Amino acid sequence: MLDQRCDELIASVEASNALELEEKIQQLWQAAQDAAPQELTGALRRISEVFDLLPLGPGSRLAILAGALVERGADPDGLAAPIMVGLRRCLRVANELITTWQHVVGDEEPPMPVDDQEAFNSMITALLQPGSAPDSDSTDATTRLSPEQAYRLTEGWFALNGWAMSAMTLLQSRQVRTQLSIRHELLELMKTVEPVRPDLEFLTRLLLVLDDERLVVLHRQTGRGYQVTISGIGDNFQLHTLLAATLSGPASDGLLEDIHVDPAWVAAATDGPLEPPNGPIEGQFNLVDAWGKWIWNEGVPADIPLLDGQRVVVLDPPPYPRSWNIGRVYLMMRPEVRLDRILSPEEAAAWLSRVADQ
Repeated sequence: MLDQRCDELIASVEASNALELEEKIQQLWQAAQDAAPQELTGALRRISEVFDLLPLGPGSRLAILAGALVERGADPDGLAAPIMVGLRRCLRVANELITTWQHVVGDEEPPMPVDDQEAFNSMITALLQPGSAPDSDSTDATTRLSPEQAYRLTEGWFALNGWAMSAMTLLQSRQVRTQLSIRHELLELMKTVEPVRPDLEFLTRLLLVLDDERLVVLHRQTGRGYQVTISGIGDNFQLHTLLAATLSGPASDGLLEDIHVDPAWVAAATDGPLEPPNGPIEGQFNLVDAWGKWIWNEGVPADIPLLDGQRVVVLDPPPYPRSWNIGRVYLMMRPEVRLDRILSPEEAAAWLSRVADQ
C-alpha cells in the first residue's frame, strides 16, 4: 500500500497538481502508520527525489511529511540535501519579503503567517499597494509589485515554517549537522528573519549546536581543571546537568565529592523520560565564562565566549537554588559530554589566573 501511495504522490508532483498533492500526502501518511522502518525509508528516498519539481509552498507540505517519516523511523540519508536547499531558498525569499514589506507597507513588521487562505490573500493585497519608500532599489512610490512577485514572496513567507519543521528534525542528527556545508549561510539568513518570526527560534538554536567542541572547565574552589568535549547539547540547562554528571564520576578524581547527581536527571538530559519521576533537576553550580559573566542556563553552548580560541566554563557555587523540570529540548538529539583529561595543577592554575575573579 505504501508503494502505491508513493506512486500516486509522485504522479501528482509530476502533474503539478497542488490540490491533489495535498490529498496524496494525507493518504501516504495514513499508510505509513502501519509500515516498518525499512518501508518508510524506501518511501522517503523516493519522495526526496521530487522536491526540486515543486514550488516552495507545496514543497513545504511535502517537507513536513518527510520529517514526520523520519520521526517514525525512516533513515534520513539523502533527505538533508533537498530539505536544506529548500530551506535556504525559502529564507532568501523571506529576507526579500521583509525588505519589500518595509518599502511597500512601512515600518510595520509583516504579520505572522497562519494556515488560512484569507490571511494569505491579505498579504498579497498589501504587497500590491504602491511603494512608500522613494529610495528603495526595487520598489518606490510609483512602482507596484506584479501579482506574480507578490504571490512568490507571500508563498515563501507562509511556506517557511514547513521547511523549518523538517530541517529541525534533521538537525537533531549529528551526521546532518557535521556535514551541513551551508550552515553559516543559513545562520546569516536567519539574522534578519528570526526577529520577525519568533516561531523559528529553535531552528536558529539547532543550527548553533556544537559538535566535537572542546571546553576547559575550571572549578574555582578546588583549583582543579578539566578538558571535556561536547556534542549535541541543546541548551545550557542540559550542559549544566551533564557537566555535573560527568565531573562527579570516578574518572574526574573526585571533583564533586559533596554533590550527588540523581541518575534520573542524567536520563532526562540524554535519552530517558523528559521529566525525572522524583522531582525536578537541581542546579549544582553557577556557570561563569572567562570574563566573569554568568552563562545563563537559557542560552546555548555556542554563546560561551572564546578565550584564545577555547571556550572556558568556570564552576562557582550556586548563588541561590535553581531547578528545572525538563531534561532536554530535542527528543531525537543524542548529547555527549566526554571527559578527555584532568588538567595538571599547573595548567589549571594557569587558566584560573586568566579568568575574571568571582
